[in-house]
Amino acid sequence: MGAKFDNERNEVMESVKNLLVEKGNDVLPTNSNEFCMPIVNGDGDEAYIVITFKIPKGSRDGTAYNGYEVSEDYLRDVAIKAEKKKIAEQKKKEKIARDTKAREEKKRKEEGE
Repeated sequence: MGAKFDNERNEVMESVKNLLVEKGNDVLPTNSNEFCMPIVNGDGDEAYIVITFKIPKGSRDGTAYNGYEVSEDYLRDVAIKAEKKKIAEQKKKEKIARDTKAREEKKRKEEGE
């Protein structure tokens, strides 16, 4: 399927490249379907963002790639991970509170002896 859509991919790549150049970025071609852009963070550290454009074919079993389904799966996974992280943070806060209380009680007992 890839070769069928080379023109469309190239048009999208050119549009994205032009947008980035208009914003003052250096856009460097690194492959037929890829370019990179140098970036600098607030500390002056330099790195590169690599942007790759691909047209997925789908799985080996013949199931065609469906971007909407992939996006739904990704967003669901992100939401699940965020909920798990929230629960873990709450448990950590509770443990810290328990440990602090236990240390205070132990200290009071030691002072009382």
